[in-house]
Amino acid sequence: MVHTAKERFLHYVTIDTQSDPNSPTCPSTEKQKNLGKVLVQELLQMGIADAHLDEHGYVYATIPATTDKKVPVICFCSHMDTSPDCSGENVKPIIHSNYKGQDLVLPDDKSVVIRMKDHPDLKDQIGNDIITASGATLLGADNKAGVAAIMSAANILITDKKIKHGKIRILFTPDEEIGRGVDKVDMKKLGAKYGYTIDGETAGSIENETFSADGAVITVYGVSAHPGFAKGKMENALKIASRIVAKFPDKLSPEHTEGREGFIHPVHIEGNLEKATIKLIIRDFTEAGLKRHAKTIQKIVDGALKPFPNSRAEVKISEQYRNMGKVLKRHPQVVANALEALKRAGFPNPIQSSIRGGTDGSRLSFMGLPCPNLFAGEHAFHSKQEWVSVQDMDKAAETIVHLAQVWEERS
Repeated sequence: MVHTAKERFLHYVTIDTQSDPNSPTCPSTEKQKNLGKVLVQELLQMGIADAHLDEHGYVYATIPATTDKKVPVICFCSHMDTSPDCSGENVKPIIHSNYKGQDLVLPDDKSVVIRMKDHPDLKDQIGNDIITASGATLLGADNKAGVAAIMSAANILITDKKIKHGKIRILFTPDEEIGRGVDKVDMKKLGAKYGYTIDGETAGSIENETFSADGAVITVYGVSAHPGFAKGKMENALKIASRIVAKFPDKLSPEHTEGREGFIHPVHIEGNLEKATIKLIIRDFTEAGLKRHAKTIQKIVDGALKPFPNSRAEVKISEQYRNMGKVLKRHPQVVANALEALKRAGFPNPIQSSIRGGTDGSRLSFMGLPCPNLFAGEHAFHSKQEWVSVQDMDKAAETIVHLAQVWEERS
């Protein structure tokens, strides 16, 4: 049986767990359960007797308390699926030992080169062991680095009875990458008071805020006519939709925003002469910002329709998730204990930041489980340039162990 985060990770990434946004099932792809079965078997071999995979592809397990104190039940969570944005089939992980700052040219596609100038966090990896894919696929560090860190920490906690901690719950989820990671989680069965996703980037970091997120669908209804006799009659829905997309300002696009700036992002357009549909995602750190973006969308749609008096459009906005910072502010001990654990793991100045995105923790926080996001060491998500360092995964596991102890000490 493997025991290190590195050995676990190298195995996990070879299991294809890509999720599918077009599938209505949960999990969206049955192959995600293949990793779930491996994890359950490893947990059982550790001695975690209740580890199991449910019908929806969720893995649950319990590490019993080693203290008589009344300690809140803590959950550690990572997702098993990989992004649909880049192939996750036949991943061939490569270890670049004792990294010295050189360009990492990936052998299966030599045009894929990981350079320090493009990945500034590599400056902190000199002497470490970097794992990449081979250039043909993503690596799967998002979020199998987190899975490996939790599994490594679980092995330490279940083996070393001298480490004092309360009851700990482990949760591995499917379909996080397509926004459905907690759709079928059984919160009653989970039975945790507080949680932490292990799905972050830079070593020593914790994220206590996410974007708030809405989705939008614009449906354009044009006027069809025979193209040979269309003058003064035809109003082409595809052309109207194209005008709408072209009018979204660059200053509100993902490629021109950073930090706490929100955006409006068209992600799909389809249709024909008579009807066209535009799908968008809207992101901001405040709900007021989301409302402003929604008004901007409506204003652009109305303006684009003015030259087409016989056409119309509908704009439908739907809530996706909300900024978990709103919940975490009511439970300051959750972040405070994590900051202490990070310090004990060798990060005297932990990095506290906001995520320009979401995690399972975003929705879990609003489902009654306040849940910030701790680092796993994964970088360049959803791409062939994805990488992680062995030492960062080990530090993530160490942080989890310290965090379990901090909760026990402070209870």
